[in-house]
Amino acid sequence: MGLVSCNATPNNREAATSPVNATSVSSETEVCQFVENGVGSPGQVKVRAEEVVTGLEVPWGIAFLPNDKMLVTERPGRVRLVDKGELKPPVANLSITASGEGGLLGIAAHPDFASNRFFYLYYTTDKNGSPINRVERWQLSTDGLSASSDRIIIDDIPAALFHNGGRLRFGPDGMLYIGTGDAREPQISQDVDSLAGKILRLTPDGEVPADNPFPNNPVFITGIRNTQGFDWYNPSTLFVTDHGPSGELGRRGEDKVSVLQAGDNMGWPSVKNCEAEAGFVPPSLVWREAAPPGGAAIYTGDSIPEWKGNLIIGTLRSRHLHRVVFDSDNPRQVQTHEVYFQGSSPDGFGRIRDVIMGTDNELYITTSNCDGRGNCPQGQDKIIRITQ
Repeated sequence: MGLVSCNATPNNREAATSPVNATSVSSETEVCQFVENGVGSPGQVKVRAEEVVTGLEVPWGIAFLPNDKMLVTERPGRVRLVDKGELKPPVANLSITASGEGGLLGIAAHPDFASNRFFYLYYTTDKNGSPINRVERWQLSTDGLSASSDRIIIDDIPAALFHNGGRLRFGPDGMLYIGTGDAREPQISQDVDSLAGKILRLTPDGEVPADNPFPNNPVFITGIRNTQGFDWYNPSTLFVTDHGPSGELGRRGEDKVSVLQAGDNMGWPSVKNCEAEAGFVPPSLVWREAAPPGGAAIYTGDSIPEWKGNLIIGTLRSRHLHRVVFDSDNPRQVQTHEVYFQGSSPDGFGRIRDVIMGTDNELYITTSNCDGRGNCPQGQDKIIRITQ
C-alpha cells in the first residue's frame, strides 16, 4: 500500500513545520481557533501510507512490544498479537458487553514490559446485571501465545450505550492515565467524586499517586465528555481531544483540542465552542462540524521531519488524519492545522480510531470501518504506518 497525501496551500506557512519546544505552557493570552466550515485546509507535506496488517475487526488500540511485535485490541473482545506484520490468533478473549460504543477498548504495555510482560486493558463488562467499564492488568505468556488476567486496576467506571472513553496511555512519569466518558450524563463530568468524564491517573499497580490533584482520588482532569486521545506536550502538560455534543442540550459539533494540566477542568458541559469561563480551561481548537476525534499522538519520529512536535489526530465521522501545529512561544495557541488522507479508499482510510507512535519512531493508525458506522471493506479493518 502506498497512498500519498500532499496538497500544498498558500496559507500554510513554512513556520508551521517547526516543533513545539518550550519547557512550560505560556501564560500569555490564549486565542481559541474556531473552524466555522469544514475541518481544515489540505495538508502540504508529502506523506505516504504503508499497510501493516489487515483482517481486524474494529482495532481500538495498539501496545508495542519488543522485537517488532504489537498487541491489538478488537472491540468484540479479542486481544491479537501482530508479529512482524503477521496477524496471529487471539492471545485472550474477554467477556465483554459489546453494545454501542462499549466493548474491549484501550490497551497499554507496562513501561517494564520486557521484564514483567504486563499489559493493561480497558473494557466494558457486566457486573451484577449492569454494565460498567473496567481497567485490568494482564500478563502475556513467555511464548506470546496466550495471556492471563493478573488484577483489576480500577473498577466501576460508569458505562452507557455511548460515551465510554477508553484510551489508556502511560505518561512520562510512569503513571497510567485513563480517559473516560460521561456515560451520557453530562453533569457527572463535573463531579470530582465520579470516575466518568475524566482523565484518571494511577500507579501501575492501581494505587492513587500521592501527588494527584485531588487527595486520595484517581481523578486528574475533569469536565470531559468522551475523550479517546491525549498525549504529553511536556511531563506536566497534555494535549487532550474531546467529542462535542451530538444532540444533547440542543447542541451539536464542538469537538475540540485543549491544553491541560493536573486539576484542570475542560469545561463540559458548560463551555460552548471557544467560550472562556472562570474555572474552566478554554479550548485551543474547536470544530463547528462534528469530526469527532479518535486517538492522538505527538509526532516524535524522524521520517517526517516537518511533523516533528506536532499533534496528529485521527477522526471518525470526518474520516481524515489531522495535523495541529502549536505556537512555540505560546503552546496553547494553534498556529495552523491541516488535513491528510480525507475520505475513504482509494484516497483515504475512512474512520480512524487510534493514532500512536511506535517503538520504531514511526506513526501508526488503526481504521474503524467495521464498527457499524462505516463501510466495512472485504479485508476488514487495518493497521497502517504513516511515513515519508
